Amino acid sequence: MEEKHDSFRVGVDLVRVADVAETVAHFGDRYLRRIYTEHELASCTGVPEVAAASLAARFAAKEAVLKVLRPAGARPDWRDIEVHRDEVGACEICLTSSAARLAAEAGVTQLAVSLTHEHELAMAVVVAAVSRREVRVA
Repeated sequence: MEEKHDSFRVGVDLVRVADVAETVAHFGDRYLRRIYTEHELASCTGVPEVAAASLAARFAAKEAVLKVLRPAGARPDWRDIEVHRDEVGACEICLTSSAARLAAEAGVTQLAVSLTHEHELAMAVVVAAVSRREVRVA
């Protein structure tokens, strides 16, 4: 007999903006291209402090997604997890490649994200809706 179990997973991460700013200053484009998609980089512009806070929030979101996906083996490429910002400024998570496969294997059917940054800290919360089918033997 099959039963459907719906549940939620929550991932939260907190990042120091200065850590991201220092990493960008030290590694520059090499770091940015390894972690962020073109869309994310285009969304994180402005004076260096604002750009670093936006990048830090997106890094926190990527970490929060990993907490939701719970990879047992290798982690997906950072760029397989994208924070997509629409024209009105709302953000959503878009998964591709290995991150999308992990989500499918985990039964993740929906993701919601909230980002914030204030002074020296950036934070992200990711909520995943999970649908599972389990077989019970009587």
